[in-house]
Amino acid sequence: MENRKDKLKILAAGDFHGSPEVSRRLAEKAEKENVDLVILMGDMTGPVQTKNIIKPFIDKKKKVMFVPGNWETEEDAENFTAMYGIKNLEKHYVAYKGVGIFGIGSADWNLYPDDEKTFNHLKRQHEKLKNLEKKIMISHIHAAGTKSELSGIPGSDGVRKAINKLQPDLFLAGHIHELEGVEEKIGKTRVVNVGKKGKIFEI
Repeated sequence: MENRKDKLKILAAGDFHGSPEVSRRLAEKAEKENVDLVILMGDMTGPVQTKNIIKPFIDKKKKVMFVPGNWETEEDAENFTAMYGIKNLEKHYVAYKGVGIFGIGSADWNLYPDDEKTFNHLKRQHEKLKNLEKKIMISHIHAAGTKSELSGIPGSDGVRKAINKLQPDLFLAGHIHELEGVEEKIGKTRVVNVGKKGKIFEI
């Protein structure tokens, strides 16, 4: 039963690999769509390092959260937080408009951290949000056994276990550029691979 007065509107995106054009376009989309939150799935930096890649969102006065991707170092993630006051959802779960948001990243090219540690990390965060009606789980790497594996790149078993056991309403991931936008359902969980085009969700 829906008890919340209004839904949370987010723009989810990632994998823009240092492109200032993509960053600006996404910030403009966030403003045009009047989203409550921007959630970035990682790999905001890339082979050509671009300064101020987060700045367009801040200039539009948008609330931004992220998980680091494999192109970000732990130092990059800390700098994003220090410079822009944005939350790393791997370290800080969030409750906003009655929706719990939690996740895990892949900093320092560590795409496949220990599966049990991954699952236990996500389970602990989920437990702290258990009284909320809606939940979003995010990750840079996709889950094992999902359509994103059509790329030939295996997903995370720990992330898949978390989807199976925790059943968040929405699971968002990135990393697989060629399957951007692909969707499926795992139980009650809507699973989406978001990319640099960005996708709007209301929950």
